[in-house]
Amino acid sequence: MRKSDYGTVYPACVLFLHTQVSACVFCLQERGFINMPRNQFQRMVFAFITVVITVHAYVFYSLYVIHGSMFMQITGANGVIEAINKMGGVPVFGTPVPIWSVVIIEFVLAYTVENLLGSPLSFKLACKNFDPRTTHPVLFETAIICATVGIMCPVMSFLAAFLYYNYQAGFNMGTLLAEWLKLVCFNFPFAFFTQLFFIQPAVRKIFKTIFAKDIKNRDNNKESESIAK
Repeated sequence: MRKSDYGTVYPACVLFLHTQVSACVFCLQERGFINMPRNQFQRMVFAFITVVITVHAYVFYSLYVIHGSMFMQITGANGVIEAINKMGGVPVFGTPVPIWSVVIIEFVLAYTVENLLGSPLSFKLACKNFDPRTTHPVLFETAIICATVGIMCPVMSFLAAFLYYNYQAGFNMGTLLAEWLKLVCFNFPFAFFTQLFFIQPAVRKIFKTIFAKDIKNRDNNKESESIAK
């Protein structure tokens, strides 16, 4: 439940990031990053695949790992799903909603943040600290993943703390910030290791399968250019 490319209307800051990312992506293509998106549509597809996998992983992680025992203890249920059903759903702004609604809410928030902040800023940070023309592709992709987790985890944890705050007990900013810090501590290790070792490799594999023809054409073009030179 906690949680990891741009819209049609660009604020000035996002447009600036788009320019930076475009230059960075060009360098990645030159260095052989064939599984990386090369245009806006591919970036949005890449983000979509990432968010779909990540949101389901985090909903499961939150409901079962972080809150599962508490839900069962409160309701006296023998399972997490049974406990959630007894509660009437998962509390969002103090109102219980079904799990599928939680998935949709998380998806919309995560996809928006990923497109506007996570993806462009992570590329920019990676390009700022590593030269894509000389850095090994695996190391550079790892830098992008780490930067994305460093951006998305605190942002999405704050949104989750705000959405799932216990409003029935009254609102307190200090409590909200404490909940946010607790969620970051819970989520960051899970986010880092799942994104680095499982989710991003799976996303790149799916992306490569979807755009196999385009990637093959890129390889052929690069081979033709090399022969021409």
